[in-house]
Amino acid sequence: MRHDLVLTGPGLRLVPLEEDHAGPLVALVDDALWAGMSTPVPRSADDMAAWVAAAHRAPGRLAFAVVGDQGEVRGSTSFYDVDEHARRLEIGSTFYGRAWWGGRTNPACKLLLLRHAFEVMGMQRVALRADARNARSIAAIRRLGARPEGVLRSHRVDPTGARADTAYFSLLPDEWPAARTALERRLGLTGDGHPRP
Repeated sequence: MRHDLVLTGPGLRLVPLEEDHAGPLVALVDDALWAGMSTPVPRSADDMAAWVAAAHRAPGRLAFAVVGDQGEVRGSTSFYDVDEHARRLEIGSTFYGRAWWGGRTNPACKLLLLRHAFEVMGMQRVALRADARNARSIAAIRRLGARPEGVLRSHRVDPTGARADTAYFSLLPDEWPAARTALERRLGLTGDGHPRP
């Protein structure tokens, strides 16, 4: 669904995902990078524009472009399966260009998303998931402090059409303060979001 939420943090902004992000986003994608997704690999700006349009049509999904402080598009991420009544949501459909792997982009995005989910939206559960074969994504989720909940067997269809298992993780409100502190330390921030002296 379309939204107007903008989240700003250390070195980047999360802005509503729009069709004009399709060109920069498709330039970041290759088969291996897209392997954890459930849709075919976008090969053109038109393919990526169709992916963006599908994100807009999905109920309970707020999709973002990840934009660096120099205006460069670094990737995309989403809140999805947002359930206001049960006060739960998932964070996912996330990918970044390889130039931003292993740096500050993912922890900065997760800090913004988790802080908004818990501290503004009042969520009582935030889930994250990954293809069970994707050791890199699973390690990143564990590093957030998310608790493993198990593996759903044959839960999804990967971009090749094969059945795949999904590893699930979650964070609850009482776990968020420690996760927030760890993310702030990784980013060299104080508790009020300012750089450490």
